[in-house]
Amino acid sequence: MEKEVQIMDEAALNRSIKRISHEILESNKGCENLVLVGIKRRGVPIAEMIKENIKQIEGFDVPVCSLDIKFYRDDLSKLNTEPTLKTFDIKEELTGKTIVLVDDVVYTGRTVRAAMDALLNNARPEYIRLAVIIDRGHRQLPIRADFVGKNIPTSKDEHVAVCLSDIDGRAGVYLSKNS
Repeated sequence: MEKEVQIMDEAALNRSIKRISHEILESNKGCENLVLVGIKRRGVPIAEMIKENIKQIEGFDVPVCSLDIKFYRDDLSKLNTEPTLKTFDIKEELTGKTIVLVDDVVYTGRTVRAAMDALLNNARPEYIRLAVIIDRGHRQLPIRADFVGKNIPTSKDEHVAVCLSDIDGRAGVYLSKNS
């Protein structure tokens, strides 16, 4: 990796998450039948942050589930990982609900497709929406985020990292170039 450039500091990241929270509420016309599903790893704490924002705004505790999509990836051999059957941490019935999938970055769309496959194998939601902090382009599948913190046009040899204090010891969004 070459020099890292900060795209968003912690305050900008928090403002984006707060704005996404408002947009989700506006789109859903409130909290009714709403469930946030964070895609592991960084999607889960981001979903928790959205939940806290919604609680402050509406006074309602929106359910949050976590989703591990490793088993549903179409590129398992490239990831060199062992698939797992334990994909859901389900605390809520998802059938008939509006599900907001939450992730840090949308790139090719393959992670989102895998998450939708996992959801649809386990439930029949009324709607599936997508919230991401960063949309960096380069889609390989016809997938579009409904709620985006920031669009960052990138080249394929660049890497975007959304860092969260609890996981990374720092918060912000960083762009670096792969060597």
